[in-house]
Amino acid sequence: MGNSRRRLLGLGLAGVVLTLAAGCGSSGSSSSGGGSGAKGNVPNLSASAFNVDFTEMKKLKGLASEGKGMVGVLLPDTTSSARYVEFDAPYLKDAFQAAGLSSSDYKIDNAQGSTSTMQQQAEADITAGASVLLVDPLDPGSGAAIESNAESKGVKVIDYDRLVTGGPADRYYVSFNNVQVGKLIGQGEVGCIQSWGVKNPNILVMDGDPTDNNAKLFAQGYNGVLAPHFADKSYVKVGEPAGTWDPPTAATTFEQQFTAHKNINAVVTPNDDNANAVISVLQKDKIPPKTFPTTGQDASPSGLQNILKGYQCGTVYKPIYEEAQAAAALALYLRAGLKPPSTLVNSETMDTTLNKNIASVYTVPHWVTTANMASTVVKDKAVQVSQLCAGAALQKACQAAGIS
Repeated sequence: MGNSRRRLLGLGLAGVVLTLAAGCGSSGSSSSGGGSGAKGNVPNLSASAFNVDFTEMKKLKGLASEGKGMVGVLLPDTTSSARYVEFDAPYLKDAFQAAGLSSSDYKIDNAQGSTSTMQQQAEADITAGASVLLVDPLDPGSGAAIESNAESKGVKVIDYDRLVTGGPADRYYVSFNNVQVGKLIGQGEVGCIQSWGVKNPNILVMDGDPTDNNAKLFAQGYNGVLAPHFADKSYVKVGEPAGTWDPPTAATTFEQQFTAHKNINAVVTPNDDNANAVISVLQKDKIPPKTFPTTGQDASPSGLQNILKGYQCGTVYKPIYEEAQAAAALALYLRAGLKPPSTLVNSETMDTTLNKNIASVYTVPHWVTTANMASTVVKDKAVQVSQLCAGAALQKACQAAGIS
């Protein structure tokens, strides 16, 4: 568009230039399906196109050069999941750099579990000239306060991984379909009960932190899968104690429940770290492998090893390199003042506090067992084989799973 405008000026067609300028002014806020905007042709990226090589992000170099301001990323902690340090932070960095941003154009912080620290980090980013914030909140209330303050100062906001219920109505959300994540956990539990030959399943359902909206969505998914089995009495639901993302608390909760209810012979655990805490109790009590199903998500090294050892049925693998690239791409569109394409913003998520759907980007989760571990997490290099298969017992299990 810029070159055409110069050619028209050279011809003295000022009236046409004004018409084109007016047209470009309206196209900057046109339908999200657009492949062009006021500043030139814009790649029409798809949420399903991101790969482990980050090649799609390189298509956004022109867009990155047109944007203004810094992108600030606020991650929550290092304890609720190992993913934030091992995957999110490095993948977000790789995504921004692949798109051509310099280190001064983005900043990635971790609040280390402190809402006040995240608030301070957000304020520092805004003061430093941030035009977009990606917020993965510790809880919805503190996240909404950060986002409302940012928007009041002209900063665009994106909920990253966790929905900030009660946040600004015009924000965006990037995550996986978390109800589907929960369904995969529930289906994995059912499949494992069958394949491991668990008789008279008496299941303890363990949830994530109730202040985390994702935990509610996970529970909606796996409880929906398990409900028919509880209703027809083929399974017994022993209980569903207060949820947590803190592994030591999860271990204590499980041990108390297992002591009080010796009939428990299967557990729904909502992530790998909590599953690992439960498994440590099972191993202490000398429960043999492939007799007591547990579940997980995040495809962490410990979770994958527990699957290989026969203590965990499977894990939900959420290719975080896809989520990180989707979030970075979305941030670049907003940073350039453009509405992102509908091929990227491919869904909506209900904010139950606002009673409004939030424009969302969903990437696809996968259930990983020994049967497909080699073709998923190992192929994607989400875990190093040398780490995964450390020790004689794990080396043997890896060979059996086709991992080398």
